Amino acid sequence: MRSLQGLTVLDLTRVLAGPFCTQTLSDLGATVWKVEPPWGDDTRVWGPPFVGGESAYYLSTNRGKQSIAVNLKSRRGQAVVRELALRADVLVENFKPGDLAGAGLDYDSLASLNPGLVYASITGFGHTGPRADEPGYDLALQGMTGIMSVTGEPGGPPVRVGVAWIDVLTGLVAAVGILAALRDRDRRGQGQHLDLSLFDVGLMCMANQAQGYLLTGAPPGRLGSAHPQIVPYQAFQALDGWFILAVGNDGQYQKMTQVIGQAALGADARFQTNADRVCNREALVDALAAVFAARNRDEWLRALKTAGVPASPVWDLHEAFADPHAQARDVIWKVGHPTLGEIPLVASALQHMRGTPAAPVAHPPLLGEHTRAILQGVLGMPPEEIASLEAEGAILSRD
Repeated sequence: MRSLQGLTVLDLTRVLAGPFCTQTLSDLGATVWKVEPPWGDDTRVWGPPFVGGESAYYLSTNRGKQSIAVNLKSRRGQAVVRELALRADVLVENFKPGDLAGAGLDYDSLASLNPGLVYASITGFGHTGPRADEPGYDLALQGMTGIMSVTGEPGGPPVRVGVAWIDVLTGLVAAVGILAALRDRDRRGQGQHLDLSLFDVGLMCMANQAQGYLLTGAPPGRLGSAHPQIVPYQAFQALDGWFILAVGNDGQYQKMTQVIGQAALGADARFQTNADRVCNREALVDALAAVFAARNRDEWLRALKTAGVPASPVWDLHEAFADPHAQARDVIWKVGHPTLGEIPLVASALQHMRGTPAAPVAHPPLLGEHTRAILQGVLGMPPEEIASLEAEGAILSRD
């Protein structure tokens, strides 16, 4: 039995943070009804790349869900979603604060009818505070929560993390919050509202960088790939490529200086402790960079590994997925798709739970693929009513 089997999630989200959350719940066994407008989730047209008309972006966060296409601007469409909410354990939405109240789909309206509902709202800035009404998107929040101030080379411009970092983290935090709220519901029989914001999550995930600022009052700056509190702990360029050197303590530092033939750096008073090395970062990094540039990456990696010094290559995604370890960990799931055939999808890291592993339930759905099945099977709606809804544009059915 799957860990979330028997749990029903009504997914009113689009783009990334919400869909990433609900896909995680689906992988763990929940039934997820993905409510899309008749024109589809925004990410269906975000590309290239596209394969057979399907965008890689959409495919990345929607496997295992059932798509029901409903126009929430239609009163009859709103009524359909309200009826589904009464049958759901969890509702996840990422509309601007207040947008769903007019449709009777806000938490207070639904909780009065379904007291056990766990209702998660994902917004840019939350439902309280002076920025609550502002739209939020990952790039803006990367700019506003500090990550771009510490990403990039020293003295260089702000740099965006190469994936929608805060969106993904917010999706994960939302999933954790939902599971905690369900555990509480098991005890009290009462659901609750989760007010999740990209702003809060972005600051939360600044972790040691944010804590360092709170204790000192000094905002950290950009260090490229380097670590603010550990040296040497960064990428270095070898003769034929880049690698990571991660010296975590003084013993590893001494081993590193011996294996690279630089005993003088091990004896230098400026570099004896990690605190010394942080204070004299530039001198040490410059010296190491000159040494590492003289030999090929694999030579350094073999020597450092033999000496017990943490080091690893810098790979692109082709190299990462081709690594035998990636294959041993089954990081790619193959899923059958009704129009694309078998497609590869990035696997969930939760697949290695021993008792109830995450697994793909089904393909990312086609737009409106399950509209009729959900309306008939869940709401018991007769065919003539479904036809009437579709005729007036309240729903879209693929069949």
